[in-house]
Amino acid sequence: MNETPLPEEDSAHSEVVEDPKPAGPRVLSVTEITTGIRNILEGTFDDVWVCGEVSNWRPASSGHWYFSLKDANSQLSAVMFRGVNSAVKFKVEQGMELICHGKLSVYPPRGSYQIIIDYCEPKGVGALQLAFEQLKKKLADEGLFDKSKKKPIPYMPRRVGVVTSPTGAAVRDICTVLRRRFPSVDICLVPAKVQGDGSAAEIARAIELLDARGDVDVMIVGRGGGSIEDLWAFNEEVVARAIFAATTPIISAVGHEIDFTIADFVADVRAPTPSAAAEIAVPVRAELLQGIGNIQRRLDQGLRGAITRASERLHHLRQRLRFPTQRITDGLQWVDSLRERLQMAMRRGIGDRRQAVAQWAGQLQHLSPLAVLAKGYAVVQKDGATVRDAAQLKPGDVLDVRLEKGHVETKVI
Repeated sequence: MNETPLPEEDSAHSEVVEDPKPAGPRVLSVTEITTGIRNILEGTFDDVWVCGEVSNWRPASSGHWYFSLKDANSQLSAVMFRGVNSAVKFKVEQGMELICHGKLSVYPPRGSYQIIIDYCEPKGVGALQLAFEQLKKKLADEGLFDKSKKKPIPYMPRRVGVVTSPTGAAVRDICTVLRRRFPSVDICLVPAKVQGDGSAAEIARAIELLDARGDVDVMIVGRGGGSIEDLWAFNEEVVARAIFAATTPIISAVGHEIDFTIADFVADVRAPTPSAAAEIAVPVRAELLQGIGNIQRRLDQGLRGAITRASERLHHLRQRLRFPTQRITDGLQWVDSLRERLQMAMRRGIGDRRQAVAQWAGQLQHLSPLAVLAKGYAVVQKDGATVRDAAQLKPGDVLDVRLEKGHVETKVI
């Protein structure tokens, strides 16, 4: 069999082609995986609302809040940092249901995901309302609302302290009413912010300053009406404790008649409006002057009546008054009359007693043994003993026979 020779290969153009080896799997680090998950979560869940029950509540010493939100089937770790949770007015507690807003993130050291919360409120009730009720219960349990600790408002204060905004309508209303009712009263205003950040601390400090003066008789603390957010400074614990600690009586005047704040419960008197607080603080000077005039007229009438009655009594006594000699004569006659009456009484008493003695003597005489002897009876005695039976005697016995008059001796034959 003829074989056809293969053509020679050109060594200059020939190469060996090798089959490529299959590529190996890409190996990721834990950090790469965690970072990838974090990017996906934060890019997808960067604006979420979630509702759940507070569990594993762990407030840290740094001020951050760590807890979990759970429902019937799952739970989600949560964190609320100090700079954010300081704005929360109510107290978060274990088991409370919250509605929270925030974003999901991954905490790389543990490889766990969590929600970073920037806002929360209690489910079913407003956050401010819950904070109000929580603080109200706390202070009530401590006795800050007790009626026994309320101080009386002075009837006629010389100086009234006012804590409110210097530019609001409340200060104008208070000053107008005070000047109208009692123009001479001194007004001491300590201006303070009544809403917004730092307002509660300013109000508390103003109360402390007025109380420390020692010459303020009563304080009015308040502001005009507004929303619950506007009035919130008067629901802060620092204001409540400043009011309770003050030795000066305090009238609260926050908002309108339908508005109630913690300050109203702690204050000594609650006024429905700032104007009403001014009316409570001072009386009407014109009415006082009128009342004083009425009292003065009644005093004048009473004094004139008393003088008239005293003059009439003096005249009556003068008519009854006589000369001393006549009074002595009358006195001597009265003594003689008493002497005669005394003598008569003595004679009558002696006669009565003599008659009684005679009756007693007659009775004694009737009962005397001598009266029996006077009837002819005798008493026979033998050796000093009375003989009652003839059998006691025998011949030769010497007997003593006692008669009414005298006695004889005899001998038994």
